[in-house]
Amino acid sequence: MARLSTISRISVAASRSLSSSVRSRPAVSVSRLPNSAAAPSPCLLRLRSFATTMDGGRGNGGDQQLGSELEAIFKEKRILRSKVRKSLRSMDPLQRSQEDDAIQRIVLDAPWFRSSQRLCAYISCSALREVDTSKILSEILQNTARDSQAHSSKKVYVPRVEDKNCHMRMFNISSVGDLIANSMDILEPAPVDAEGNEREEVMHAKEPIDLFLLPGLAFDRSGRRLGRGGGYYDTFLKSYQDLARARNWKLPLLVALSYSVQIMEEGVISVTSDDIPVDAIVSPAGVIHISPAASERMKS
Repeated sequence: MARLSTISRISVAASRSLSSSVRSRPAVSVSRLPNSAAAPSPCLLRLRSFATTMDGGRGNGGDQQLGSELEAIFKEKRILRSKVRKSLRSMDPLQRSQEDDAIQRIVLDAPWFRSSQRLCAYISCSALREVDTSKILSEILQNTARDSQAHSSKKVYVPRVEDKNCHMRMFNISSVGDLIANSMDILEPAPVDAEGNEREEVMHAKEPIDLFLLPGLAFDRSGRRLGRGGGYYDTFLKSYQDLARARNWKLPLLVALSYSVQIMEEGVISVTSDDIPVDAIVSPAGVIHISPAASERMKS
């Protein structure tokens, strides 16, 4: 598991002083994004193109107002991301390591994790300063190799970014050897195994996912999550939630892993209607239950 230990570490930070520079806003819909709105990612560029098609290329006063609101939200997000990244770079390495260990131990010891049979988890990347997941993945994969026929064996899916247009897939892996480095030196699953067989993709799985372990730059106690601006996780989570509802499955718990300095005061993180909230946050201090589902399913 030596390669897994090189994947991760570190995540994101910000201080309470951010609240004075970033204002709270209610969620704003991006379903009709006008031409004047600034789009921070290819995903939102596609939304703008779609909106133009639906409106026949015509704008109106409402669209202009919506565009101004979205531009303000995107600007606030960019400011917060910059401050969080700067704070993270100055985070003491020893504190980061201690918090990595504490967060992973909380997850590994939790009944809600131990009872999860199928889960999706990110592969932490030290360059992105994400909370380390190497011990979590190591334990899952070790148990999978040892108890591959056992009912208690977990099935884990990890992300693979397919393009720059928010297209991400999650593939099942059974060992660290299933991972390869992409162009950014981030470990991802190859879409086929060593024998050339296609790996199982979570969107094609016949059984529901119990748990998602999610990264992010910042979170608050109302469940708002600030990502890195690409829209990959929000897009994927929306698709999976739609699939689960269509199949009448229980929705998976969305659990974010967060350093203590990543947890913002409520209202600091601005969101749009496309931003998916999390159900709970695991920090070094413990688990923050946010949604009713988390309160019910994550009882000790």
